[in-house]
Amino acid sequence: MNTNTKDRTENRLFTVLVSDQMSEEGLKPVIESEKVQVIFENVLKTSTPLEEVDALIIRSATTVTADIIEKMPNLKIIGRAGVGVDNVDLDAATANGVVVVNAPDGNTISTAEHTFAMLASVVRNIPQANQSMKEGRWDRKLYTGTELFGKTLGIVGFGRIGAELASRARAFKMNVVAYDPFLTESRAEKNKVTIMDLDELLETSDFVTVHTPLTKETKGMISSERLKKMKNSAYLLNCARGGIIDEDALYDAIKSGELKGAAIDVYESEPAKNHPLAELEQVITTPHIAASTDEAQLNVAEQVAVEVLEYLQGKPAPHALNLPHIDAEEFEKMAPITSLTKILGETATQLFREPVKEVEMHYAGELSHQETGLFNRSFLAGFFKHRVDSYVNEVNAVAIAKEREINVSERHSSESYGYSNMIGATIKGEKRELFIVGTYSKEFGPRIVKIDDFSFEFQPGAHTLFVQHYDKPGVIGKVGQLLGTHNVNIATMQVGRHSEGGKAIMLLGTDKGCNDEVIKAFESFSEVESVQAIEL
Repeated sequence: MNTNTKDRTENRLFTVLVSDQMSEEGLKPVIESEKVQVIFENVLKTSTPLEEVDALIIRSATTVTADIIEKMPNLKIIGRAGVGVDNVDLDAATANGVVVVNAPDGNTISTAEHTFAMLASVVRNIPQANQSMKEGRWDRKLYTGTELFGKTLGIVGFGRIGAELASRARAFKMNVVAYDPFLTESRAEKNKVTIMDLDELLETSDFVTVHTPLTKETKGMISSERLKKMKNSAYLLNCARGGIIDEDALYDAIKSGELKGAAIDVYESEPAKNHPLAELEQVITTPHIAASTDEAQLNVAEQVAVEVLEYLQGKPAPHALNLPHIDAEEFEKMAPITSLTKILGETATQLFREPVKEVEMHYAGELSHQETGLFNRSFLAGFFKHRVDSYVNEVNAVAIAKEREINVSERHSSESYGYSNMIGATIKGEKRELFIVGTYSKEFGPRIVKIDDFSFEFQPGAHTLFVQHYDKPGVIGKVGQLLGTHNVNIATMQVGRHSEGGKAIMLLGTDKGCNDEVIKAFESFSEVESVQAIEL
């Protein structure tokens, strides 16, 4: 463990070790600082005593393990010049009181520009025409292209990159439509885009580009079935994450003429040497280079350099990715509640798959007089887990909410309805609200006790099925039989209803997750209103 030597206001020069090659221009903030000495050496080969290092700046080549962190007792901050932090042991950093920061905005412009360059290139056959010229041919008629003017660009996933792409498309006088289950009307209006559901966007758009995170919901989202909904004259682009598009289905769609062409920068398996899509004349491919520009590399280096320097001088780190070290005794007291709030957040986000305008936290009982900031953050970390295309945790969750214009508030009450503590959250969207309540006890652990106006007591597990139905005889038996037919075993069950014969719910804990086939099978039950699989 790190000791008390981590005083960020020391008078001595801070030692910053730059372990990977990166833009020295971007690193100017630390290089030119009179309070810092910068050493450019790999952390595994440096001649500098590791115990003297205050800050470590890396890219992707250096892997920062628990062992390395343990050998750097004075280390205060690790700066990752890029977005991903898979090469940093975040748990070890947190346990040793080391803050980890990244540069989430550094490649936004580069990725947006590359996507638009791919769009312009594929519709005008520029790579193919260039190759024909290099081969000594003059094929003017063969490479007749398509104008972007007046056409419709469909953006699937409207985060930072989607917004930048929309502004460029408008400059070309294109119509822009967007699908993002979390895009509010106000943000869409501000960016001058029209919200559509995914199928409508695919049917309407001349060009479709995907910019979503890769999650269990988005993996294979652009499937063979969905490709058939697109115009035969349409083009598909992916400069986001490999795996969002079914690559085999895309190959077949282009080969058969169901789709005119595609532009692909990312692949389900990389490096994608000799990829079948690259063999098709109608497809242009690049080797995952959307973020590879001089400016992007300068930007990410500069972002982490500024943040490292400011943190060493006692200022907060806005892009911190891990919690500061918390006293073990204090953490033991808070851990059960933060676990509950994260579960509530993960559950709520899967029950509320639409744009969010406000999150209001409710605290009652023993918690009503406590400092609840960390609990708010933990709820938001769970809530945003599958909604954003970046690493999210208790540190950056509030910033993510602010960026998405989601207002976060809280209120306290002494009335806890018989529970020693009670935590609730009201999620407010443009068309509806969701209310979820939980509690924690040493005897029973975390429990969900209310969803909307249905009361029950349910201990959440890894796999849960949330069924909204009408309270009629035989419904529970039919549900059990259906799950049995699909080899899904029910571990626990809780039910709630408004009145006899009225609206009711079932929460079923199952031994394994329910796939789309199982969910679709419920459509044959007239008594069932909706079914949602919840995975924690």
